[in-house]
Amino acid sequence: MPVIDPIADMFTRIRNAVRVQAPVVEMPASKQKVAIAKLLRDEGFISSFETKDLGTPVQKMRIVLKYGPKGEQVIQGIKRVSRPGLRIYRASQKAPRVYGGLGISILSTSRGVMTDRQARKSNIGGEVVGQVW
Repeated sequence: MPVIDPIADMFTRIRNAVRVQAPVVEMPASKQKVAIAKLLRDEGFISSFETKDLGTPVQKMRIVLKYGPKGEQVIQGIKRVSRPGLRIYRASQKAPRVYGGLGISILSTSRGVMTDRQARKSNIGGEVVGQVW
């Protein structure tokens, strides 16, 4: 059965894996999911990720989740904001802050996927894909 919202599916897989403290999570890959995974890695929410067979019908992505020294979750929450039925767009200066800057908002802009801080610095707005804290 096809997935209607692949980004929401990605977030749900990560959320479920974090709740059961799984070390890795696998999912179908796409260019936008890889860009979001790069952003999560650069911001320190995940350890790493790898892709297999990118550009083929059986492309997969494997995300290695990150936990604290005592096993505490690094990703406390992950939420989809814009969805296929209701797209949410924000200007650069109105990009939502998550918990006063402790989390990130993920924006899809004309220059690619970036955080709310990067969007404000670049003075570019876009679609608010989701939030991670």
